[in-house]
Amino acid sequence: MTTNDSPKSLRPFMTLWVGQVFSLLGSQLVQFALIWWLTQQTGSATVLAIASIVGLVPQVVLGPFVGPLVDRWNRKWTMIVADAVVALSTLALVYLYWAGGVETWQIYVVLFVRALGGAFHYPAMTASTSLMVPPEHLTRIQGLNQILNGGMSIAAAPLGALLLSLLPMEGILFIDIITAILAIGTILIVDVPQPQRGKEDSSAEDQPTYFDDLRAGFRYMINWRGLLIMAGMAMLVNMVLSPMNSFMPLLVTEHFDGTAWHLGLIEAGFGVGILLGGLLLGVWGGFKKRTYTLLIGLAGIGVSVMLVGLAPASLFGLALVGMLAGGIMSSLTNGSMMAIFQAAVEPSMQGRVFTLIGSAATAMMPLGLIVAGPLADIIGVQTLFVIGGLITIVAGVVGFFIPSVVNIDKDRQVHAAVTGTGIPDPVGPTLETVEGF
Repeated sequence: MTTNDSPKSLRPFMTLWVGQVFSLLGSQLVQFALIWWLTQQTGSATVLAIASIVGLVPQVVLGPFVGPLVDRWNRKWTMIVADAVVALSTLALVYLYWAGGVETWQIYVVLFVRALGGAFHYPAMTASTSLMVPPEHLTRIQGLNQILNGGMSIAAAPLGALLLSLLPMEGILFIDIITAILAIGTILIVDVPQPQRGKEDSSAEDQPTYFDDLRAGFRYMINWRGLLIMAGMAMLVNMVLSPMNSFMPLLVTEHFDGTAWHLGLIEAGFGVGILLGGLLLGVWGGFKKRTYTLLIGLAGIGVSVMLVGLAPASLFGLALVGMLAGGIMSSLTNGSMMAIFQAAVEPSMQGRVFTLIGSAATAMMPLGLIVAGPLADIIGVQTLFVIGGLITIVAGVVGFFIPSVVNIDKDRQVHAAVTGTGIPDPVGPTLETVEGF
């Protein structure tokens, strides 16, 4: 087993990261193409809703059970196999399109398999980052990820539309297979470190079972007050803000009397904001104490959402500014939060922790829609934006008054001593607890 040797430079990780850029681009193109195909073939909102649910099920339902496997398995080969399975499912779909026999249920199956591959790949990639990147660069790397997300938000849809006009469906799907091969190639040439297991795991006669690891992941989360509160904040904000994306077309058409062009501007503005925020985070790196960057960003998201909700019908530009600012603050918040988790959580526990948090936060999205839909009909979409923004502001401000949140980095050793997680002695900068993040 490869141990967590400190990397000499960022080059191995950046090689891996570039491969994932290609893979993500291919995935975004396929996602756009398949959803558009379903829209054209069926014109059914129910079909599109089922497609969205199918894509969420693996992370929400299977996520907590995937985490222990990611922590037990070789993370390099977990990513390779996940990418390969996704590519093979796409290849099967290429054949079906070529043969002219594609049915809606087959699209559902492929979307499910792709989401299942992502449920394994994402935590493996995220958990490996903390072992390949020195702590002082974690926030900047997350800034790069936000730049990537923002760029994809801006470019994927128009590029997908362009390719649909130039290529048959199987041609677009084949692009995804090529990008997956490129991603697998970069993983193969890079050494992906494995985390050291705790001292209690060293006896060959008393190795923990899968369910021991599963229970350990839950205990790790529940017993760490700061981590648990931060996870709860992510769930709350996801539940409150996720409906805003679904209701944005209503706000644009009913309040601003806008068209599809106005909606496109709003979405592009948010994507540009994510890109700019990622660039800012990548260059600046955030405050020394990362929780400050996170909480200010969170409150900033709330202010931006309120600005969109409060914008008069005659000031569409003000709503556009709000979305741009929201994108910037979203990058600062999400990038800082992931950097905090990667730096604070024991590397051998990261697969479990990340999947637990991700599953819980994602599960809040349909719950938020269930609550917000009828509420929006009663109080109006604008008012819902204002309330959601206000709740988010309060969450960000309150966080400053919770010591276990602000000092989550310092609480790491205390948590390890209390829970007996067996954090190994630091080996190089990737396992150091840096004072005053």
